Amino acid sequence: MRIIAGAHRGLALAAVGKGDAGAHLRPTADRVRESLFNALAGGRYGDPINGARVLDLFAGTGALGLEALSRGASHVIFVDDGRVAGRLISENVVKLRAEASTTHLKCDATRLPACEAPAALVFLDPPYGKGLGARALASAVAGGWIAPGALIVWEESAPQPAPEGFTPLDTRHYGDTHVTFLERDG
Repeated sequence: MRIIAGAHRGLALAAVGKGDAGAHLRPTADRVRESLFNALAGGRYGDPINGARVLDLFAGTGALGLEALSRGASHVIFVDDGRVAGRLISENVVKLRAEASTTHLKCDATRLPACEAPAALVFLDPPYGKGLGARALASAVAGGWIAPGALIVWEESAPQPAPEGFTPLDTRHYGDTHVTFLERDG
């Protein structure tokens, strides 16, 4: 895995190794990440990355949030309570020298505390088929984590319906990964 573009283009990320099967650690493949970020940069959604505060739910390795940071995001909040994920996020943040522009919340993404500043871009990559994505979005909304008009990028094994308070924008399919784009109402 590597950073695809931006200030840290080509930087190799920490190796997942055996991963953490119990925590369903499943990093987004480079080609899917590249396609996803090409879609974000294509202008259809404005400029959702540059200067954005980003929330990366079920962050895993942190690759999605770090890619956004490399492409101009101002701050990334990683949310993942997995032991292996925590180690990988820490290693990758150090590799990018991004300690000042990142925060790692070691908590359950479906039980978020209140926050002070909402995110304009949200990556949501829950374990497939567990129904955790909608619960995490509800928790993020309740805690003030998602700004009105924020763009949500939701990876799952199938297209996801828009929960109440969100408008569907698009769905893309990359192999066994479906990416649903939503906008927070408001």
